[in-house]
Amino acid sequence: MRESDTPDTGMSNGSEPDSTDTPATIVPQTDSLDTSEPATSSTRAARRSEERKGAGAGAGTALGAGLGGVLTAIRRHPKAWIIAGASAAFVILGAGSVALGATVGSPAEAAAVPTHSASATPTPTPTKTADPVRPVPANQPAAARVRTCSVAGLSQDGRLGNLEAQVVDARTGEVLFDRNGGKPGPTASVLKTLTSAAALQVLGPDYRVSTTVVKGSVPGQIVIVGGGDVTLSRLPDGQASFYTGAPKIQDLANQVTQAMGGQPITSIVTDTSLFGGPVWQPSWDEQEERVVEGSTSYITALQVDGDRDDPTAVESPRSTDPVGRAVQYFQQYLGTNVPVTAGTAPAGAQQIAAVQSQPVTTLIDQAMRVSDNTIMEELARLVAIKTGAGNTFDAENAGVLAALKPYGIDTTGIHIADGSGLSADNAVPPSYLTQLFIKVLNKQNGLGVVYDGLPVAGQSGTLGPGYNRFTGANAAARGAVLAKTGWIDNGYTLSGIVNAADGTPLTFAVFALGNVGDNAKQAIDTLVTGFYTCGGNLSNQ
Repeated sequence: MRESDTPDTGMSNGSEPDSTDTPATIVPQTDSLDTSEPATSSTRAARRSEERKGAGAGAGTALGAGLGGVLTAIRRHPKAWIIAGASAAFVILGAGSVALGATVGSPAEAAAVPTHSASATPTPTPTKTADPVRPVPANQPAAARVRTCSVAGLSQDGRLGNLEAQVVDARTGEVLFDRNGGKPGPTASVLKTLTSAAALQVLGPDYRVSTTVVKGSVPGQIVIVGGGDVTLSRLPDGQASFYTGAPKIQDLANQVTQAMGGQPITSIVTDTSLFGGPVWQPSWDEQEERVVEGSTSYITALQVDGDRDDPTAVESPRSTDPVGRAVQYFQQYLGTNVPVTAGTAPAGAQQIAAVQSQPVTTLIDQAMRVSDNTIMEELARLVAIKTGAGNTFDAENAGVLAALKPYGIDTTGIHIADGSGLSADNAVPPSYLTQLFIKVLNKQNGLGVVYDGLPVAGQSGTLGPGYNRFTGANAAARGAVLAKTGWIDNGYTLSGIVNAADGTPLTFAVFALGNVGDNAKQAIDTLVTGFYTCGGNLSNQ
């Protein structure tokens, strides 16, 4: 069903002692060319010391002589000296006030100290100016975490072809790793995740698909009306088909017999008009899918057991006439060989029998686990019809996109060519899947059924034993990867959820596209195991 960078520790190679504020040492300089100084005063410091001593002695002698002269003058002119002394005192006091103001601080601070003024007009007190506010950025940038666990080497594995991939931290929504993650590409069977989400949104989790029988336009005629249920089984009561809890066409026939009350059945009309043609998507490889691999039937509104040759097998060749096969067993249980024609039920015809499929949740669960194409094609067609887009393959694009809109994820670039993912014409960017799987992980909008149906690495579904996935060193991620697998001729895909080793929940999508072979699956497993190992420390470098 084609389906390590080393962190920068910030440490130097050696160690540095704690710095101390040590005063600079002044080295004395020698005036070697000055020969006029005595030998005992050869240094500049010595000379300055002697100069200070000489100056002190000279000043003392002069001060004694001057003081004697002043006293003699005072005795001779006492009144004049008293007046001069008073004037000097006034000048000294004024100078002292000015000096005091100069030592208080800034001009603004000095103005706060009262001072005497010779002016009759008082000097106004200046207003103190506030210190300017330092400008700061309006939005401080948040500190960015430096992640150091790289899978760059793994992502360059040639087996991955043209890689499109993205990984998101499901708790924060932050993209941790991206390689062409916004580029739409063929998804293979990973597309079943979108089909499931669309069916849950439009049809609802409890919706059941009915197959009915009504009275025809003439007496004795009955019309079997296909409702699109591909799980309807031809096996008798007591025998289980591949599809869990499938309704039985035998039960439908028994109801008809009872309703007719002994009236003979004269003819049977098959109404399969619910689904329009063609019955095979033109981009599918019919020989490979219908015959060799046996993964997909013609898409008709009436069939039994997904039209498998073996109604109990996962994969089995399918016929070229699903409707004919279903009617064959219907006639067998009715016990009649009356003529059968194709047509439509009369308007307002009386219903005389009906059987129903399991609810949509059960259909999704089984289809996701084993990647059943036929169930997904049924659901995509029913979504297109319910949304009013139409009843053909071409209508599925508009129908599924309309159904996905309420999830609130941008669908730009998405193209839906079918419901199973078989077509290489499907296009979905990995970035859409990482966002959708966050909702799946949180089981929003009823998407818990998709979560429950995801294959688990090494344990179940198409990642389980027998599929050769997550083996060898990649077995480290077993039980921690829940994801949908996919394979078509030119691509291998895997998308889902990783419960990383450090406890970080991740959502991811990996597309290995182009000229790739079966060994791309192991390269994908290795890359995803790298996501598991790195967890929240996953680097995009």
